[in-house]
Amino acid sequence: NIPYGNLFLCGALKMILADNEQKLKENLVSREEWMKGDKKGSCLFGQLPIFEDGDLVLYQSNAILRHVGRKHGAYGKNDCEASLIDMMNDSVEDLRLKYIKLIYQEYETGKEAYCKDLPNHLKPFESILSKSKSGFLVGDQISFADYNLFDLLLNNKVLCSASLDSFPTLKSYVDKIAARPKIKALLECENFKKLPINGNGKQ
Repeated sequence: NIPYGNLFLCGALKMILADNEQKLKENLVSREEWMKGDKKGSCLFGQLPIFEDGDLVLYQSNAILRHVGRKHGAYGKNDCEASLIDMMNDSVEDLRLKYIKLIYQEYETGKEAYCKDLPNHLKPFESILSKSKSGFLVGDQISFADYNLFDLLLNNKVLCSASLDSFPTLKSYVDKIAARPKIKALLECENFKKLPINGNGKQ
């Protein structure tokens, strides 16, 4: 049983679960229900998502992503790889925070500047992946950080359509992950496609 809300934080989670053939049961919380306060008051730290895996109940989207990655072999093959994956994921989250700030606070005034500056934030990922023999961020297999970066790149591509035009390796990376059969099926699912990327409908 996996209930959660705030869909814009859960794309990577849905992708890693789908790619590992894990069934997902969703309990979505509407903005109206959330604003009533009862649900918020029942949540540890007063926020969603909530993730239930048997008796384990987790909050915090990145803690959830790490748990699923650890459980399904997407957290590296040793401690060094795990640490590098943590570093990569933290770097993805740095960019996600900039994206979230734009979407929820500065969309009308800051979109042009954000899209202009976006290449500066994508260059390190292009550099890392261009040196990767596997085509993934760390090691020779996909990690939870790859799902997180893939999800964020898709969101940024909607926001800034030309965002990957100058980054052939990143473009190939997106195409490669999108072509994984179970990811492809998820992305083409009508229920997935009709969900808004962000809670306020801006993208």
